Amino acid sequence: MIKLWNEAWHFSKTALDIPQDLPVDWEAVNLPHTWNGKDGQDGGNDYYRGTCYYAKKLSKDDLSAGQLVYLEFQAANSSADVYVNGRHAGRHDGGYSTWRVNITGLLADENLIVVAVNNASNASVYPQEADFTFYGGLYRNVSVITVPESHFDLDYYGGPGVDVTPVVNGSDAEVDVQVYVTGALPSQQIIYTVKAADQVVAEQITDAHTTRVTFTISQARLWNGRKDPFLYSLEVRLVENGEELDRRNVRFGCRSFKVDPEKGFFLNGESYPLRGVNRHQDRPEIGNALLPEHHNEDMDFICEMGATTIRLAHYQHDQYFLDLCDERGMIVWAEIPYIACHMVGGKENTISQMKELVIQNYNHPSIAVWGLSNEITILGADDEDMVENHRILNDMVHEMDPTRLTTLAVIKDCPMDKEYVHITDVVSYNLYLGWYVGETHENGLFMDEFHEKFPNKPIGLSEYGCEAACNWHTSTPGKGDYTEDYQAYYHEELIKQLFVRPYIWATHVWNMFDFGSDARAEGGKDGINHKGLVSFDRKYKKDAFYAYKA
Repeated sequence: MIKLWNEAWHFSKTALDIPQDLPVDWEAVNLPHTWNGKDGQDGGNDYYRGTCYYAKKLSKDDLSAGQLVYLEFQAANSSADVYVNGRHAGRHDGGYSTWRVNITGLLADENLIVVAVNNASNASVYPQEADFTFYGGLYRNVSVITVPESHFDLDYYGGPGVDVTPVVNGSDAEVDVQVYVTGALPSQQIIYTVKAADQVVAEQITDAHTTRVTFTISQARLWNGRKDPFLYSLEVRLVENGEELDRRNVRFGCRSFKVDPEKGFFLNGESYPLRGVNRHQDRPEIGNALLPEHHNEDMDFICEMGATTIRLAHYQHDQYFLDLCDERGMIVWAEIPYIACHMVGGKENTISQMKELVIQNYNHPSIAVWGLSNEITILGADDEDMVENHRILNDMVHEMDPTRLTTLAVIKDCPMDKEYVHITDVVSYNLYLGWYVGETHENGLFMDEFHEKFPNKPIGLSEYGCEAACNWHTSTPGKGDYTEDYQAYYHEELIKQLFVRPYIWATHVWNMFDFGSDARAEGGKDGINHKGLVSFDRKYKKDAFYAYKA
């Protein structure tokens, strides 16, 4: 049983230690929550980064007897420690992924749960340097999960306990299903049921120790991007003597894709140009603490503009939004926050965050590429340790998921022949020619130069854009003026250059929405990056938005 546990927490930014009883004088908050909703967006690069505390009571009477009890955190930025009645129960490093803690052995009749969340600077947890605010807090859902001793796994990197791998074979699809069961007994069975809408298309029953099965879906309906994002559902039930012990419900899509270095992206055997946007997940005053209606609105804007792809920058996004990507037919680039600087002490954290990204998101048909890093050489890190870190991640991802490709986002100043640029299957560059440096016409020329030098390496454009303050206008637009007029000119010129080069495997505008970056002081409002096609509050579509919509 999963019980959402977001209401009636107590929060403190000033507490110095773990409380021994529920502190009634702390601020009452509901989750999702961040403590940087305002100071992380007002400029000055002085938002609070440190340890804050969340506390809440948990009564054993509210739990099922004889069950194991887990706390599930869909995200806590950046590191978190969980305490039950003053005793340490678990820790997690990484602010954007799901993690769970088994608290069964620490429970009394009445329990004080305290979560110490820390977004302070450190040398081992990514990100540490980047052009966005690292909002601290429990900013996604928290749940209490109860399961019997025999259950689908809850302990492996926050994953769902079920992996679905569909392979299109002619008009059919072979669907491989791997489940992970903890405490399986000979008297137990697993029942697998695949449905298309409400119609059962396949079913199998095995003993609980047979955890891998294959289905054939005849005349499979393909997940076909925005044209037809059709999803099948898989229900997996663990039963004993007719009684259901545990259940998982997973959606999946049957599709194939490839990237051709001359012709770009192909979906289900047909050319499918990837033209889209990057997305950050924050909003004014609430930071990353988004509700479903915020995710829905973001997706509506992206679809209205006509995008076919989203790069989820620069970290793992909410499962709710990834579900929307599946439902709306977006091709997704998903990545970890290995960004801007390589930290010698951060290698293990890149590995753990990448494992969480792949394991937790494996079943999403929308995801086509796993991103290893972003602009990792921008602060000068370019040594063997950094290159080796990328080799490790690339090899690990291919072993974990041989069905998808790996990629990088490389800063323009990094030479094209650098070794790390060619580690992944495909690569993209972050170019701002016509904004920070150079002129707009040079973007296409840069792509041509790379393609000529490395004709067998698929090349894309992972970031391009320029700042525009809402309703700033001029009759004589020019680079660096922050007007909508120059931003519209810039994007119109880039559309002309990029959309006629079929070898470019994907293009992603930076950014779909203005976003919080507390270190910025430009464009008429401090603390905001204004490169969005839509305003930070989602109330205003800039002129460039309509260029893409047209």
